[in-house]
Amino acid sequence: MREIPAPSGLAPDAIALAGDVRPEEGALESLFGTGRLILLHDPSEPDAWSGPWRIVCFAQAPLEHDIGTDPMLADVAWAWLTDALASRGAGFHSASGTATKTLSKGFGTLAAEGDGAQIELRASWSPEGPVTPHIEAWAELVCMLAGLPPGSEGIAMLGARRSTRG
Repeated sequence: MREIPAPSGLAPDAIALAGDVRPEEGALESLFGTGRLILLHDPSEPDAWSGPWRIVCFAQAPLEHDIGTDPMLADVAWAWLTDALASRGAGFHSASGTATKTLSKGFGTLAAEGDGAQIELRASWSPEGPVTPHIEAWAELVCMLAGLPPGSEGIAMLGARRSTRG
């Protein structure tokens, strides 16, 4: 996890984090999952926020093709977010978001890569209470989308297979 430049124009104050699930320390790219979290503050309390704070998150991960065709995948991804927030005691309101699953097939010089699938979750909510549980819940979400079970921080996963197609 690292701090990244926050997008401008969303709120007077903002901080952004990026996190990746990487198979090895120091890897430059994540083949397993990635995410971004932005904490916004606007003292004018925009109507849609119902308060001065807003969290915006993005998380995505490649999937096995068979998992990508599951009709409940988008619902499960959203449930993982709300469950992660609940398990961390991160109160929130005014939640919104989308879960998108993408299936792909390579042709021509990309045909050898085979079929691919990806899940992407974009969400926002207004936090209640401390911010730390929200960051922890987002990190848990990114790990779950990448195929790691909840609470698996520091545990090596053996035999994890992920599609390299996005």
